[in-house]
Amino acid sequence: MPTISSAGAPSPDSDPHRHRQVAESFGVDAERYDRARPRYPDAMVDRIVAASPGPAVLDVGCGTGIEARQFQAAGCEVLGVEPDARMAGFARRTGVEVEVARFEDWDAAGRVFDAVVAGTAWHWVDPVAGAAKAVRVLRPGGRLAVFWHVFQLPPEVAEAFGEVYRRVVPDSPFAFQGSGDALEGYQPLFAKAADGIREVGGFGDPEQWRFDWERSYTRDEWLDQLPTSGALTRLPPDRLAEVLEGAGAAVDALGGGFTMPYATVVVTAARAGAGAGAL
Repeated sequence: MPTISSAGAPSPDSDPHRHRQVAESFGVDAERYDRARPRYPDAMVDRIVAASPGPAVLDVGCGTGIEARQFQAAGCEVLGVEPDARMAGFARRTGVEVEVARFEDWDAAGRVFDAVVAGTAWHWVDPVAGAAKAVRVLRPGGRLAVFWHVFQLPPEVAEAFGEVYRRVVPDSPFAFQGSGDALEGYQPLFAKAADGIREVGGFGDPEQWRFDWERSYTRDEWLDQLPTSGALTRLPPDRLAEVLEGAGAAVDALGGGFTMPYATVVVTAARAGAGAGAL
């Protein structure tokens, strides 16, 4: 889960999409995932909708349906594609239509969409194969928009988490970036998504959109979210407890809570029109 930018971001050199066992591990506690994961800024959803030619949205790696429900609330018709049947089942119970498949293998059956989106999920998709599939299912002028939360942990929490994380999970495919600039640490991930779009062709130039916001966490709220991280979903209970103990102690030292600055970053491009000669 690259919501933990300084504590669990996929290393740009690790090709997270190759770690299928992690990508398909989030359904171990789908209810917690849906409860604890942060939503996306309404301004982001509105901008993607406004920049798309119509309301048909394909949500890649839709998980429990967090962003799918936000796009539905904005007036869109959303179809989710999700590799984890447990996550897909949860999303269906919340009113989201979902088909279970890896996006690279999913059969569109001739359907086309106005937008293809992916919320904190595109790093689990091969960036070239994913962009190639997206360009085939988007109508001319349709928009690919993949987005991630980046947040900056307070230095005290970042250092304490980093120490216990490196000790307990030394072989993780995730990189821990400590208390450095979280947004800078994510740029290789954004660049990889943009490079995949450029390599495939059929799109205009990729852009980055950024939406800044913040959220306050209590100790319990923060510890509730941590086990939904891809870095931690497959840990045995004793090792997870060790990570949570260290993280909880750090939050306690701050007085039992903290305010987290977030930046939600979108990598996006529009499919070329039929007359543009790009396809």
